[in-house]
Amino acid sequence: MRLAKTVRRPGRPSGSFRASLVSTAVLIGAGLAACTTPARQVDARLPAAYEAPAGKPLPSQTLDQWWTTFDDPVLNDLVATALEKAPDARLAAARLAEARAVRQGQIRQLYVPQTPLTGSAKRTDTHIIEQSGSGGFTLGGVTKSLALDFDVSWELDLIGRRAAARRVVDNDLAAARFAYEGARAALAANVAQSYFEARGYAVQLEDARQSARIAQALYDVAAEKGRRGLTATSEAERSAADLAQTEAQVAQLEAQLQASRRSLLILVGKGVDPLASLPVEPVLAKAPPVPAAAPGELLARRPDVREAAARLASASGNLNVNELALFPTVTLAPGVGLSKQISPSFLKPGSTTSTTSSAWTLGANLSVPVLNIPKLMSDIKAQGARVEQAAVTYEQTVQKAFGEAEGALVQLDADERRVALLSAGERRAASAYEASRKGYAAGLTDLTTTLQAEQSWRGARTALTGAQTQALQRAVQTYKALGGGWSPTSLPQQPSAQ
Repeated sequence: MRLAKTVRRPGRPSGSFRASLVSTAVLIGAGLAACTTPARQVDARLPAAYEAPAGKPLPSQTLDQWWTTFDDPVLNDLVATALEKAPDARLAAARLAEARAVRQGQIRQLYVPQTPLTGSAKRTDTHIIEQSGSGGFTLGGVTKSLALDFDVSWELDLIGRRAAARRVVDNDLAAARFAYEGARAALAANVAQSYFEARGYAVQLEDARQSARIAQALYDVAAEKGRRGLTATSEAERSAADLAQTEAQVAQLEAQLQASRRSLLILVGKGVDPLASLPVEPVLAKAPPVPAAAPGELLARRPDVREAAARLASASGNLNVNELALFPTVTLAPGVGLSKQISPSFLKPGSTTSTTSSAWTLGANLSVPVLNIPKLMSDIKAQGARVEQAAVTYEQTVQKAFGEAEGALVQLDADERRVALLSAGERRAASAYEASRKGYAAGLTDLTTTLQAEQSWRGARTALTGAQTQALQRAVQTYKALGGGWSPTSLPQQPSAQ
């Protein structure tokens, strides 16, 4: 249905016509507005506490930049560089910039009227070929027509269609922002884990080189005894096999350390820099304590949970927009025009007549989608299914976040206990080696016994290094699982779909 009224000067538009048109649309919209579907309710219940050892009572801001708690300047520099220059960070920033640009265009489309400015020019050459009969008066020549029109189309938001679309746009941008923060948080965690992995390889490489030194010394002793006939030559052969194995381990760890350093440089955006630009000390510190947290805090701290909530709100808003498409649409269509026509003069052959005129219109259109109702109903059903998918995804994301956080806390506690046990074993092996070394210096034990004691101590150190590396990486995983790596205070706590 389309209603329009055009007024040309010097007349005035009919106020009663516009008032009746608007009041009709308002009454229809008010009667149908209550039919829109409310926001989908989701089950986001979480236990009051984790079934895992509680963390330390630390400030909540500790999670925002958790890498600083390791007190490692190299790690701090790597994370800062990665967040600024890494390809993952720049890609996430580009996606967020795209989302902001899209939102800006959508906002303009919602609130700025459609205002095409059109112009036209026309030239007509008329040549009289034949003229007969009486009473005719036709004149040939050149006729020029110029026109400029400025027509505006503005939909009246009588039933909240524009407000519903605005909520969709805002929630889409919020989801993009949470995806951006999640990508940066994941990048910081990956950098820290790769850094601790490289440090673990460096420590293991030092231990492997010392083990190769011991194996070489044991082989030399066994070979010398075999030449003197003091032991069987098979003892030297066994020592040679042990030496080859330790040397092969050294070669493997050297390659792993080099590959780990190169991967870390690529991760932080310095993939072509020399390996010497990345110092990796063969030292592993103790992981800092993880702050105590409640499961309910994941709903605000985890970027993926916040993103899923925003996408659910956006899907619910799109459903409202589709439902509001069933309602009548009232559009104002004012416009102004300027035209000029130059034509041959009938009274003075050879001369022209110029006519310039202006006009303005004030119209209103009422559109009711009568024949489009079946398609609109199908769109509503499809969007309802998308809302259900977004709701299930949100619930799944919440449960997954809780499982990851609790699992990380449990495994971190187990890793710390494992490190404590292996540290005690390493200290005992070190004491045994020190006693054997003193006995050898006093002539109470032979070199073979001393070297074997040192080899046992080196083996205990290798096991402890692996456990310490895993504990450090598990601490990083726990910080990430608890929603660390970004500050959620600068963003809205809960996207809205209504």
